[in-house]
Amino acid sequence: MRQASLRFLYFLYFLNLIYFLSACTKSPQSKIAIGSKFFTEQVILAELLAQHIEARTGIPVERKTNLGGTLLVHKALEAGQLDLYVEYTGTALTAVLNESPDGDTNAVYQRVKQLYSERFHFEVTEPLGFENTFAMVIRGGEAKNLHLQKISDVAPLAPKWRIGVGYEFLERPDGFRGWSDRYNLHFVEQPRVMDLGLIYRALIDHQVDIVAGNSTDGLIDSLGLVALEDDRHYFPPYDAVPVVRQSTLAQFPQLRAALADLGGKLSAADMRRLNFAVDAKHEDVATVVRAFRQSHGL
Repeated sequence: MRQASLRFLYFLYFLNLIYFLSACTKSPQSKIAIGSKFFTEQVILAELLAQHIEARTGIPVERKTNLGGTLLVHKALEAGQLDLYVEYTGTALTAVLNESPDGDTNAVYQRVKQLYSERFHFEVTEPLGFENTFAMVIRGGEAKNLHLQKISDVAPLAPKWRIGVGYEFLERPDGFRGWSDRYNLHFVEQPRVMDLGLIYRALIDHQVDIVAGNSTDGLIDSLGLVALEDDRHYFPPYDAVPVVRQSTLAQFPQLRAALADLGGKLSAADMRRLNFAVDAKHEDVATVVRAFRQSHGL
């Protein structure tokens, strides 16, 4: 009886050992997760990366789009919940690295590339070919009637104007506070914070008089709006760049060449057209991206 009990205990020990070893030798990752922030352009770019990687490498891709703002998506990448997403160099420099928004396009790119590797073990790959900077947008009627072309033209009008912004622009170091100080802008009330998808509708409906949008938004031209020139050069470069975990590149080395394929392939005009197709024409993101890839031989 005692011998049988010992055999049973050995059997349980053997099962526990097998379970422990199997947990320690977790099967390698067989797919990658691509994420995006919570606006149209980011969803389009995530889909572009996903389709291209699947076509060129055969690696299955899980799409995790519309996750939230910059820091949330960055933290997901750090935690390994994502393998890849598209960031903008000026955003990386100021909002993530907390550095001052100084330097030309190449200097900012090289600085972000270096610090992302050192601090986070992320690889910043080749820029996609376009910049998406903040755009301070007004109604076309006011631009024409009041002869407004530059942000500095707004200063005399600001005490009677209301401004609409996204949450990130209000909070980030390259956002509202520094921008309004640089241009000496004093609005009639505190900024109205709203979803980026609603910001142009609020402008058209005269709920606000100026909004902080994005330079590649497809709705600016289609709604007859005007983006003012950043004549005091407040905003840093915001080149779109894929950011990937170095551990993911080590596991899937074919990813590097696939991402390099996309370097310089998207112009700002391309991005505006893609955004317009989704935002204004309500076309399916995957279909829009597929057509773009086909037309560009990707």
